[in-house]
Amino acid sequence: MLFLVGALLVLGVVLGAVAHVPVSVSVAAGVAIALWLALFAARERLSGHRAGRSDHRQGGL
Repeated sequence: MLFLVGALLVLGVVLGAVAHVPVSVSVAAGVAIALWLALFAARERLSGHRAGRSDHRQGGL
């Protein structure tokens, strides 16, 4: 619950900051974040982490 309160507080601060900058700056920052997340997702998908998923299942029944 405390994590949720903290997350909402941070969200409010970020939205408050975005309200005071021009729209073009907000859009540019959003595009930059979206590109960064897309590159991260592509790198993770191509890095071959699939083999690591089955390793921790072997210790079970």
